Amino acid sequence: MPLQNRIDPLGQVHAHPARGMFTGNRGIIHDPETRTLLKRRWATKAWITCALHFKDVRRVPMGRNRPGGKAGWTELFFLDEVTALAAGHRPCFYCRRERAKAYSAAYAGAFGVLDPKVGEIDAGLHGERLASGGVPVEIEAKALPQLPDGTMFSQGGAIYALRGGRASRWSFSGYDREIKLEQFGGETLRLITPATTLAVLRQGYRPHWHPSAAP
Repeated sequence: MPLQNRIDPLGQVHAHPARGMFTGNRGIIHDPETRTLLKRRWATKAWITCALHFKDVRRVPMGRNRPGGKAGWTELFFLDEVTALAAGHRPCFYCRRERAKAYSAAYAGAFGVLDPKVGEIDAGLHGERLASGGVPVEIEAKALPQLPDGTMFSQGGAIYALRGGRASRWSFSGYDREIKLEQFGGETLRLITPATTLAVLRQGYRPHWHPSAAP
């Protein structure tokens, strides 16, 4: 039975067998005895995206991974970095330091901040994440060509990611059903990627995509 630790672009937590390319966390949000989630869905505003493999570290997902048999942070999993960014996570400064520095530099350029602090970035993201109470932003389909690659949006119950002037439908297993942007017509869509990360993407930050995404 899959553990409930797979994250969708909306930031919601699911039980699904597809693990994905990245892990990450929002602090300790599980019971290590039962390996199930607590009621809370975050214990910190620092929602990070981590490398799946780092320095031969081995962990038991949702187990006891701290000295003394304590819980340790709750391992969450994402299809790719595009998904993690949409959910409101940012690169980890410990295991993905170069990517975190690139994100921070793009943030500095987007917001005119000389030396952005990670707490400042996290606080901004926390107010925008849909899973932590952020307000959805509706857009018209004609605005899609002006959005950067890596932006995620929804239409009805489907979620899409923008890349190369097209949209690919997201699932836990990968992307499919590539659609030309004009096919969305005049319908109102909902942006998923937080405004802070949209600004970072506009500044040239390039997230890692799942291999199933269209080139």
